Amino acid sequence: MSEQEIRAAIVAERRAQLELYASLSEEQWDVSSLCSGWRVREVLAHTTMPFRYSAPRVAWEMVKARGSAERMADRRARIDAGQLSAGQLWESLRDDVEHPWVPPGGGLLGALSHDVIHGLDVAVPLGLDHLVAPERVAMVLGGLEGEQRALGVDLDGVRLQADDVDWTWGTGEPVRGRAQDLLLLVCARRVPGGRLHGPAPARLSPAV
Repeated sequence: MSEQEIRAAIVAERRAQLELYASLSEEQWDVSSLCSGWRVREVLAHTTMPFRYSAPRVAWEMVKARGSAERMADRRARIDAGQLSAGQLWESLRDDVEHPWVPPGGGLLGALSHDVIHGLDVAVPLGLDHLVAPERVAMVLGGLEGEQRALGVDLDGVRLQADDVDWTWGTGEPVRGRAQDLLLLVCARRVPGGRLHGPAPARLSPAV
């Protein structure tokens, strides 16, 4: 994939999420996401945080979180979701669809992965995941190959096979499903029942 292709995918994903968030009722903003402890509004507060925070602000927040990026992200998502309205969070995304942010060490593909995965964290529990583009999910899956253990999922002896895009990974017992559901599995997210098929070991996911 070229840099231009990845940048275009990032912009397209953010624009798709603008439409998703714009469609939500007030009640839907408080639906629990696939991110443990976060509602829909905390997820958007998190994904837009890099657009709203300067590098020195991030460094200071890391100091306050005693060097833990995970602790810092969780703390700021909860605080920002409480201080900013749904409209303000949506505007932050709208105003920064072409923002050049990339995660430390992750590059452009890391930025796309961040957006796509957190988009699924919101879309799946809302029943709106039909809006996710399989080709962008496939780009993310391609970038995650070989990193499953780091993500907390042991896929030894398992072959993942997407039904909607040309993507497979691994060897062994097959697990089949849409690319987005395989991505959820790889990222140790809860996969809705009945979406993955094949003789997969029960250790993969409670929903398999």
